[in-house]
Amino acid sequence: MLDNARPRAVLQTYPNWFYIPAAIVFGVFFIVPTAMAFYFSLTRWSLFDATFIGLDNYVTFLGDARLMAGLRNTIIYAVLTSGLKVVISLPLAMLLTSSIRLKGLLRGIIFFPTLVSVVAIGITFSTLMQPSAGLINTVLGFFRLPQPQWLGNPNLALYSVVLVDVWRGIGIALVIFMAGILSIPQDYFDTARLEGGIWVKFRHVILPLARNATFTVILLSFIGGLRTFDLIWTMTRGGPGFASDVLTSVIYKEYQAGFYGLSTAGNVVLFILVTLIVYPLMRFFNSQEVEL
Repeated sequence: MLDNARPRAVLQTYPNWFYIPAAIVFGVFFIVPTAMAFYFSLTRWSLFDATFIGLDNYVTFLGDARLMAGLRNTIIYAVLTSGLKVVISLPLAMLLTSSIRLKGLLRGIIFFPTLVSVVAIGITFSTLMQPSAGLINTVLGFFRLPQPQWLGNPNLALYSVVLVDVWRGIGIALVIFMAGILSIPQDYFDTARLEGGIWVKFRHVILPLARNATFTVILLSFIGGLRTFDLIWTMTRGGPGFASDVLTSVIYKEYQAGFYGLSTAGNVVLFILVTLIVYPLMRFFNSQEVEL
C-alpha cells in the first residue's frame, strides 16, 4: 500500500516544482522592474537620489499638450498599421497559397523587409522621401504628378511612416495568414469551388476559419503600433513640430531633457494604456475563436 501511495504523492507534487524557475524569472524581469517603475514615477529622481513628490509627475505629464498629440497619433498609428496589414496581407496570403508559379520567390520578396533592421529602413526611406532629391519624388516628377513633402508636411508625416511600417511588417502578417489558410482542410475549398468560386472561398471558408490568424495579426500589429518608437524616431524624430510624435517619442524626449521621473510616469501611462486596450481585445478575440 505504501509503495502504491508514494508514486501518487510524487506525481501530485513534483510538477509544481516546475513553476519555481518561471516564477523567479517572471518576478526578477517583470514584477520587480514594474514595481520600481511605479515607485520612481512618484519621485523626482536622478542617478544619485530620489525625492518623493506623489502624483505631480502624472499631473504634469497628463497636462502636457504634447501628450494629447502623442496619444492621438499613437492610436491613429496603431489602428492604421494593424488594419492595413490585414487588408493587404490576407489577399496576398490567398494568392500565395494558390497554385500560381513563382510563389516561393514572391514569398521571399515580401518577407525580406522583415529581416532588415528597422533603423536601416527608416534611414533609407528618409532618403527616398526627400522632397527635392528623393527617388520617390523624382519618379513622380517624371510622370508630372504632385511631389509632396512626405516627412516635412505636418499633415503627411505620420501617414508616411505608417506606410513604411506596413511595408516592413507585412511579411510577418503574411506568414501568419498563410499558416491559417494552410491549416484549413482541403474539403472546404473543394466545396467552395463547386458552390461559387473565389468569393465563396473567401467569404464562407477563409474569413471564418482563418479568424484566429486574423485576430493574431490584429493583436500583434496593434501592440506594436502602440509601442512604436524606432521607425518614428529615425524618420521624423516626432516632427515637424509635434505632428508625428507618439507616446514613446514624447517619453524619450523627456528622458533627453533630464526629467527622469516625468518620463517614468509616461512609461507607466503607456503601460496602463496598452493594458486597457489590449486586454479587452484579447478577451473578445478568445470568445470569438472558431474550432474546426
